[in-house]
Amino acid sequence: MHPNSAFRPRQDDLAELLVREIGFAAIFASTPDGPRVAHAPVVLSDDRATLQFHLARGNALTRHLAGTNALAVVQGPDAYVSASWYADADQVPTWNYVAIEMEGVARKLDDPELVAQLDTLSAQHEARVGANPPWTRDKMNPALFSKMTGAIVGFEMRIAAWRPTIKLSQNKSADERGRVIEGVEATGHGALAQLMRHLGGDKAGA
Repeated sequence: MHPNSAFRPRQDDLAELLVREIGFAAIFASTPDGPRVAHAPVVLSDDRATLQFHLARGNALTRHLAGTNALAVVQGPDAYVSASWYADADQVPTWNYVAIEMEGVARKLDDPELVAQLDTLSAQHEARVGANPPWTRDKMNPALFSKMTGAIVGFEMRIAAWRPTIKLSQNKSADERGRVIEGVEATGHGALAQLMRHLGGDKAGA
């Protein structure tokens, strides 16, 4: 989390919204072999108290994760910010970005919980895809589905701490933010420019 409080969202639901919208996280934990990271789609519970995900059974992190304090990081768009976009010459380049950190102890899911996670995950994203009818596991051979789920392990992390950083030039004037928006958009970072427009300094924490 960035130490400047200007980059922490004021709305309680902003971090939750971004986690649900992005839906993919890096999962970090310490293991006897050293620090490890895995990358996985995530499902945030309705009460935002838990985060579920699944990893390949052969992943280096899988066998160490149950009972371990883990860190999940959901990253949004990011972009370089040129100092030339500011009116004041005494500025330095920086980076704008979105990152949501969640910390908590992970537990291993049993088989029915894993299947429920997969059903929820596919339903959420099939709705976005707009397929008609949407894909469901009912279209698969049950034995093959069972074999494939045997190759992954599900986990649930009870979130003890949320640490969001929404760094969108909130510490700059409105004119400077406007120039930064134009700059990042011109360099191909349209998603970040849109976030800056919709999550301005008065909305994202000034």
